[in-house]
Order: sequence, then C-alpha cells, then structure tokens
Amino acid sequence: MLAEIVRPQKGKNDPEIGPVAVMVSSEIDLNMLRRRFSLSQKSVLRLMNSRLYCDQRKEGKGVAIVGPVIGSPCAVLILERLIALGAQSIVFFGWCGSISPDLNLGEIVLVDRAVSEEGTSKLYPVSGEVFEPSETIARAARTALASHNASFRQGGVWTTDAPYRETEEKVLHFRKMGALAVEMELSALFAVGRFRNVKVGGLLVVSDRLNNGKWRRGFSLPEFKQARRMVSDVIYAMSEDLDDLRLIR
Repeated sequence: MLAEIVRPQKGKNDPEIGPVAVMVSSEIDLNMLRRRFSLSQKSVLRLMNSRLYCDQRKEGKGVAIVGPVIGSPCAVLILERLIALGAQSIVFFGWCGSISPDLNLGEIVLVDRAVSEEGTSKLYPVSGEVFEPSETIARAARTALASHNASFRQGGVWTTDAPYRETEEKVLHFRKMGALAVEMELSALFAVGRFRNVKVGGLLVVSDRLNNGKWRRGFSLPEFKQARRMVSDVIYAMSEDLDDLRLIR
C-alpha cells in the first residue's frame, strides 16, 4: 500500500480530545448536543467549516462534539482530524430519507450497514461497496436506546453524493439491496473507520420520505423533533459506555 503524501496530524495548538467524539450533521442538533453535554458556546477549534466543542478542563478526556458536517468528503476530512486529535470511538448523528414503505417520518434508525454510491470510500483501500459500523458502537446504542424505551429500526442505508439525483429506479435498486433510507455520509465514514482501525457508528432520524416517485417532507413534524431530542439523550448515555469500552473493537 502506497503511503499518503499528506497525513492527518495534530497541530501545535490543537486540543487533545478524549476517545469519544460525536459528529453532527445539522447546526440545530449540534447546538442541542452541545447544551446536553454542558459545553461552552465558544468553539475550541475550527475544522474546515465545522466547529469542535470539548471541555478544555478535561484534556484527553470527555466527549468532543463537532459539526455541522454534511457530505462524504467533508465528513471524512473531519473524521481524519478527529482521529489525529485522539478520537477512537465516533458516533455520527444525522438525518435520512426513508425509501422503505414501512419506515415512517420521525423514526430512529440504527445503521448496521451502508451501501456506497459516493466517491470518497473508493479512495480508501478497503474492499467492497457495503460497509459496516463497529459492533461496539452498535451495542452501546442498542443498550442506550433500550434504557430510554426508544423505538427504533436497525437496518441498512444508501449513501449518495447527489440528493437531487435520487431517482425512482435508484430507490428500488437500493431497497432491494436492503437499504431502509438514504443519507450522505456513512459508507465513507465506515470505510475510513475500517481503514484507520477506529470504531464508527451511526444514528439517524427520518426527516423525509421518497416513495412512489414522490417526496414528502417531515422537517417540521413534532415526531421528528422529538426523535432528535431522544437521539441526543441516547448519545449522552452512550458516551460513558464508549469511554469504558474504548480499547475494544
């Protein structure tokens, strides 16, 4: 395997974060999680167009939260930097569009595989177009979801680079491959996790639906907002387990 010319590394003035990090796709959820973890509004570091928050009193410990993050290239750039700063267990929290007739708006999805239709994962020398999360992350998520009596679905997703090119033919194709929903980051993140030997997992909330050639939006629905609050609580509960399990793949 050929060595990279440019390698991710910790800068001289960059913080050393703890082993657990959360990547958040939306600005509103980023702020919700920052408050949930009682972190200062002042970002510790700019990572591309994203902001990193962590408790600077706990150097090398605690949870780091970064966002907003959208799209595979951006997500992978952020993930590489998080690993260089010390992250070993990374949870991605985002939104997705249902492509399954029985996956409804506002449902929580614990992702167990991601089928790639994006370009970033292809640049990492790991085989296949279907990528899986760390079982350690998935197990911590299932435990936290159960402890909160949270209803959720476990299943696959289709990762795309072009949401405005989601056709009915593609919906049917990826549904046959076992995908419940479509999103923009996870196959690339899972591929990098495998390549860099870190744990990566994903929790999503259904924000819209693509069925029968039609698009239905649910961004303003109470159940969508409630599910996002639940995921925030679940990730908060997961963080301690992941810190305890940081040496386990």
